[in-house]
Amino acid sequence: MSNSLREDLWNQFGASIDMLENAIKACPTVCWNTKTKFWYNAYHCLFFLDYYLTLNVENFTPPAPFTLSEFEDVMPERVYSQHELLTYVQFCRAKCHDLITGLTDEMARYRWTNVSGSMNYSMTEVLLYNMRHVQHHTAQLNLLLRQAIDDAPEWIFQAKMPLPERPS
Repeated sequence: MSNSLREDLWNQFGASIDMLENAIKACPTVCWNTKTKFWYNAYHCLFFLDYYLTLNVENFTPPAPFTLSEFEDVMPERVYSQHELLTYVQFCRAKCHDLITGLTDEMARYRWTNVSGSMNYSMTEVLLYNMRHVQHHTAQLNLLLRQAIDDAPEWIFQAKMPLPERPS
């Protein structure tokens, strides 16, 4: 895979993650755990961002303190703090960055299949699917912010963290 294609993919995926981070940072404490469940929408997005970046989904486990509750369609046992979710953003950003940095033509064709088998995508397609999922939930979070505080973070055009060049 060309360095240029990896860079383009990272610039846009990384920008989506940066926008998610900015939405989480912008949420005031009084809006974190209201009936709109801002924190939960952010957590759901991060959980699946992490999951879709996992090559061996059978062994997927989110980092502590997070659980597999998303697979059981139940709310987590407690409200996760803004700090915990921002730490999860950093974890997911690094995981995504490393995956895209190491992406080869062979890896791009790798079949990513979820445990139930209902999703069967090339690695390239699951990365695009994942980026769309992040942007979808980031837009929801920004809408909640606009409704609650009449403000939301600005659009980000490219990832703030560059992708290192990889030998061809």
